[in-house]
Amino acid sequence: MAQLRIALAQVNPTVGDLEGNRRTVVGAARRAAEKGAHLVVLPEMIVTGYPVEDLALRDSFVSASVRATRALAADLDAEGLGDLPVVVGFLSRREGPGERYGQPSGAPQNAVAVLLRGGVELTSAKHHLPNYGVFDEYRNFVPGDTLPVIRVRGVDVALAVCEDLWQDGGPVTAARAARVGLLVTLNGSPYERHKDDVRLELCSRRAREIGAALAYVNMVGGQDELVFEGDSLVVDSEGELVARAPQFEEDLLLVDLDPAAADGERGARDGDVIDGIRIVRRTLSADPVPAYEPRSNTVTPRPDPLSDTGEVYRALVVGLRDYAAKNGFASVVLGISGGIDSALVATIAVDALGSDRVHGVLLPGEHSSAHSVADAEDLAERQGFAARTVPITSAVEAFGQAAASAEAALTGLAAENLQARVRGTLLMALSNQEGHLVLATGNKSEAATGYSTLYGDSVGGFAPIKDCWKTLVWELSLWRNAEAERLGQTPPIPENSISKPPSAELSPDQTDADSLPDYALLDSVLAAYVGTDRGEAELVFAGYDPDLVRRVIRLVDRAEFKRRQSAPGTKISSRNLSRDRRVPITNRWTV
Repeated sequence: MAQLRIALAQVNPTVGDLEGNRRTVVGAARRAAEKGAHLVVLPEMIVTGYPVEDLALRDSFVSASVRATRALAADLDAEGLGDLPVVVGFLSRREGPGERYGQPSGAPQNAVAVLLRGGVELTSAKHHLPNYGVFDEYRNFVPGDTLPVIRVRGVDVALAVCEDLWQDGGPVTAARAARVGLLVTLNGSPYERHKDDVRLELCSRRAREIGAALAYVNMVGGQDELVFEGDSLVVDSEGELVARAPQFEEDLLLVDLDPAAADGERGARDGDVIDGIRIVRRTLSADPVPAYEPRSNTVTPRPDPLSDTGEVYRALVVGLRDYAAKNGFASVVLGISGGIDSALVATIAVDALGSDRVHGVLLPGEHSSAHSVADAEDLAERQGFAARTVPITSAVEAFGQAAASAEAALTGLAAENLQARVRGTLLMALSNQEGHLVLATGNKSEAATGYSTLYGDSVGGFAPIKDCWKTLVWELSLWRNAEAERLGQTPPIPENSISKPPSAELSPDQTDADSLPDYALLDSVLAAYVGTDRGEAELVFAGYDPDLVRRVIRLVDRAEFKRRQSAPGTKISSRNLSRDRRVPITNRWTV
């Protein structure tokens, strides 16, 4: 057996920040070199950030990525790191004559580059392109057809990109045929709740199939609606966990391995084609390292996967933190009503940004209860963020008088919605005047059923709990308070905000139950209809009341036009209401 020290750099890139991302790579390589690494690997598309979506279709962006990758190799060499192989993901072009998959030579590819001695030693491209959920890579890329195998300190290391590990055949089959000692995968795999450690199970299974150790490096941080939680890991050839990085934190995971030494008589040779994949071999350093005392590998413990509320909460904090930072917002503003939704969003914002960067606004109207105002004030006091009170009654009356003068006196739902729209207008005005990012406080149950006012309580630049069912909102709030108590701190959310019946308070004695079924039952139906596309007959067969099913389906389908206009928000489920679910607004299919 040989020895190899590999460094997996779990970092947080920004899409389009090619200069900043280059500095990130150099910094990670420098730290790895100081710790004696023989190979450094960074995540998928680290040079450009990920996902780049239709930026991949801009020739200027592809050219800039290629130039940045070459410049990065020179940067590493100038820093005295040229002899350390560094593997990065970047946006490249397909090389070679003729067309492939209907795309000409020069079509964009999701690629990997090996940087060494000031140059690009070799490149390859992702073969399996995901085209489900949030991914639409067939739109943006053409697949690659090679498997790079680099010899590093006498060990053959194969390189693959994200989806290549998840799909059978192709690079996985080629890596097995090449008889490599280590398979390394570069990943941009977003966080989802209830994954139940599927990544570790996948890596273990693939390692056993290939008969080699496997290293999986994933990026971390927020990018629009996506959050990447890191969770980089390494398993040995038997699939046993060797090392694991923390979730939601940047980290350099150093791992000492004793993989099988390269044997020129074993495995597929350079140029062989296995399952449509051509093996490309390069020797970077043929001689094994002298024997050394390995360091203790780090295995960061994971919480109980059956109790992942804290994991979800951390994802929401990271999502908001990076959305604000990467889009240049120094502060946020939100309406605080005394209810559970705005209380949770305010708490997430304080944890993400600090209390000095969170601004709450109480917007009491004619039907606002005294306890709601008191609960909102209590929330701000507990967490130490600034809060101001702006009564809306006079503004609502002025709008009402204007409507009446147009012979359209507002009554019923129109009058209720006016109150929400006045609040939304004031929040947006404060945003324009003071430069804050407005946070929408609606949850997934409301978004699914349309239980929100367009241009009213739905306004905002970011919606932190957009992908959280109402029942999860309560669960997260209880968890955050319990966590504070565990740490000897004051619970951030007033108990009354959690325990009282939810209400929009747009009419006398109004509660959500006046318009919606009980949330526990509603969320169950919504999760089945939205999450798994089960129709009316299937839901009724599953035991749900037929009238309830028809009512919920009608609410969801009629609210599609509202969701198309909603703010982005952190995705934490396997199927959110925007990128994952695409249905027509104009649609008469209701079953």
